[in-house]
Amino acid sequence: MSAALGFRVKSGWAAAVLLTGPKTAPRVVDSRIVELSDAKVPHSRQPYHAGMGTAQTNRHIVDRLVRGIERFSRLSLAALVAEHRAEHQLRAAGVVVSSLIDPATIASPHMRAHASEGRLFRAVTASGLERCGLAAAVVLERDVYDRLARKLRRAPATVKAQVAALGDGVGRWRAEQKVAAAAAWLVLSGG
Repeated sequence: MSAALGFRVKSGWAAAVLLTGPKTAPRVVDSRIVELSDAKVPHSRQPYHAGMGTAQTNRHIVDRLVRGIERFSRLSLAALVAEHRAEHQLRAAGVVVSSLIDPATIASPHMRAHASEGRLFRAVTASGLERCGLAAAVVLERDVYDRLARKLRRAPATVKAQVAALGDGVGRWRAEQKVAAAAAWLVLSGG
């Protein structure tokens, strides 16, 4: 049976959901948090920040943190994919992000730091999955339900309710898990 992973990327971590089953009625097999940065390394969740509300301007520090994040996330995602491949036929993955804006277009150094972190964690997630042989489709959070609704030929409100119901009995099923599940369902449906 086909399976797909969905991720809602945050700064330093991602909600990950594995769906299996037919595209008309998938089920949740796994829902967890995947660490993309090493909690033992100070500032690795926000490598472009020097402190509260302050952008990091030391390129050496940023470069060192980014290299560590790339290594850590690659290992973390590879372990997750290997675990699921042992029992499921993974097709692809959907990666949900809040923005695709180019950080260079943002005037505020603090907001540019946030955008840089968003781009970094999106990139390490997508590239880590692709290194594992999974196609990674990046989708904006504001578009995921509409895209899934079009693919399934259902109303967006219906799809949103169905995604919410997927979490019955799963445990933690917040907005991050729901959009991750929607992304997994989208790629499971061939979208």
